[in-house]
Amino acid sequence: MTATQEQAPARRTHANGTGTEIGVGTGRTEVTEPAGTRGRTAIADAVVVKIAGRAAREVPGVHDMGGGLSRTLGAVRDRVPGGRPQLGRGVKVEVGERQAAVDVELVVEYGVPVPDVARDVRENVISAVERITGLEVVEVNIAVTDVHLPGDDRDEPVDTRVA
Repeated sequence: MTATQEQAPARRTHANGTGTEIGVGTGRTEVTEPAGTRGRTAIADAVVVKIAGRAAREVPGVHDMGGGLSRTLGAVRDRVPGGRPQLGRGVKVEVGERQAAVDVELVVEYGVPVPDVARDVRENVISAVERITGLEVVEVNIAVTDVHLPGDDRDEPVDTRVA
């Protein structure tokens, strides 16, 4: 190489199509891409499950989540001292690199229009997951598994006999 020629910097190309220039002969690496785009972020399914579960529970008209067995087990777990409510009960997700799909099982309050609750849950889940994770939510499927009737939570008096 002559004194008047300059060697072009080498370029490393990443899987996402962006490139990084590497300085030649300077002993330093010159990076042209912003720090926030260097590297990869992976979001676990459990993260999306918790976000979607919390978002669904925030909607008026949602009494509980999950099918009968999961609700029963959840009620037992919630009564254990030190136990925390499981936000992910009744939520299943599929998470890809850029997209997520969410399935939600709901118990709605009696008298609340189910289509309205389903629409509001869908909108709230999509908004929360996309805002917090940056993933595109391609669908939110909702299954209404039960309706909560007034008085269902009251403890019924149990007839006990002592011999």
